[in-house]
Amino acid sequence: MKAVTSQTMQELDRTTIEGFGVPGVELMERAGRTCAEIIDARYGIGDDRSVVVFAGKGNNGGDGFVIARLLHDMGWNVTLLHHGGRDAVRGDALVNLQKVPQGVVQRDAAAESGPGIDELLAGATIVVDALLGTGLKSEVTGIYASSIARMNASDRPVVAVDIPSGVDATSGRILGMAVQAELTVTFALAKLGHILYPGTAYTGELLVTDIGIPGELAAAAPGVEYFDVARAAATIRRRSRVCHKGDNGHSLIIAGSTGKSGAAAMAANSAMRSGAGLVTLAVPESIHAILEMKSTEAMTVPLGDNGSGALSPAALPRIMDLLPGRDVVAIGPGVGQSGEAWRVVREIAATVRVPLVMDADALNAVAGQRDVIRTSPSPAVVMTPHPGEMSRLAGVTVAEVETDRLAAAERFAKDNGVYLVLKGARTVVAAPDGRLAVNSSGNPGMASGGMGDVLTGVITALLAQGYEPFAACCLGVYCHGAAADMVARDKGEIGLIATDVQEMLPYVFKMLTERRHADA
Repeated sequence: MKAVTSQTMQELDRTTIEGFGVPGVELMERAGRTCAEIIDARYGIGDDRSVVVFAGKGNNGGDGFVIARLLHDMGWNVTLLHHGGRDAVRGDALVNLQKVPQGVVQRDAAAESGPGIDELLAGATIVVDALLGTGLKSEVTGIYASSIARMNASDRPVVAVDIPSGVDATSGRILGMAVQAELTVTFALAKLGHILYPGTAYTGELLVTDIGIPGELAAAAPGVEYFDVARAAATIRRRSRVCHKGDNGHSLIIAGSTGKSGAAAMAANSAMRSGAGLVTLAVPESIHAILEMKSTEAMTVPLGDNGSGALSPAALPRIMDLLPGRDVVAIGPGVGQSGEAWRVVREIAATVRVPLVMDADALNAVAGQRDVIRTSPSPAVVMTPHPGEMSRLAGVTVAEVETDRLAAAERFAKDNGVYLVLKGARTVVAAPDGRLAVNSSGNPGMASGGMGDVLTGVITALLAQGYEPFAACCLGVYCHGAAADMVARDKGEIGLIATDVQEMLPYVFKMLTERRHADA
């Protein structure tokens, strides 16, 4: 599913009206009709059907006028609360305000006492938010803020038209306060504010509906891929009935140090759980015996560590011997922060000629030396930072990263020629050619140690199986989060650990494969 900025959607509307001859009032009619039909089908059960429509003075309010008229025609008891004054309504919205039938009770929100509005809401089946729409850029104040607060306190289901009022449609930022919707009905394409936090927490269930924006316009519009279950199922590939382990790739994972053998084990075992044909796990010789026990299916190789328990230049000759015949190399989980380990990381990045996945301490090793990754002979360098690691890589504060995660990821990927996976709530994937995706899966239970090591293994396995790097990153992040969601449904979010996620990975791949077959 594609998500776009408010500006892109406004341009699509303008081109549809001016270039394709669809009047704006017709688009408004379609939008309102779509919402009214969804509301009636979902909430119109029983004889007592009443709705309060909170309508602004702009086009979002115009959609609300259409909804009020059509729900009245469907037999609903409708109250229309005006904001900004009837005399301020212009254009297409005014045309639809004039069509509102006499049977609709119309009131001015500014003239109503607080208790009066509360009584209306208490008797309503549902509430419709058609206050502010996707064009909002300033903080919500005055009567609009008061009405949003009353909607949220009403304990009535709220259906938001296009976007919950108060959510910035481009960034997902909350502009002072916002409507907490149970359902949001949007038009043509999702907006970034629907899928980015904190806006996504206010959106509720999102329905994207067709109001006649030409398909070629929507397809050509710049946007961000919202990587959901449908997109994941479309990406997953059918495995040949006669394949063998060599067909599914051989991954080399360089990981671990004293005290961090678990990171190495989780990366390797997760790669196996994600379909890699063969995994070789190379670890410092001081912890090699431990990994022989922790990783049954992966082959293990001891690396010279000079007795330090961490990677050292003594490991480089053996690593170079291991590189031929490997389809992907991953480095970083648990390697530690010693200068010698970082030297090994940089040497690998300057040598590897297959896809390279860099996580954890490998990212810190190149944070001050980005030329190492810019000049790497690898055809696809994948970097998987959390916000703290991203701040060190990009040379900015964590706050600057988090203020606009999409822009931070896009800029770094383009400037450094890498595939960037910026982890967090709504993980962002950015390709060096400008492609962007936002992941839909995952939950707060993933905020625990080892989750990144599992993700490294998943992405590494998908690259080994020949997935295009951007697809491997997007699918890997989705499957990682979806596995955690499966665990949470069974065990809850508190106490969810990385090995729980690792063990659930095959079930996610099974679910996606079955869905793809069903959709075929």
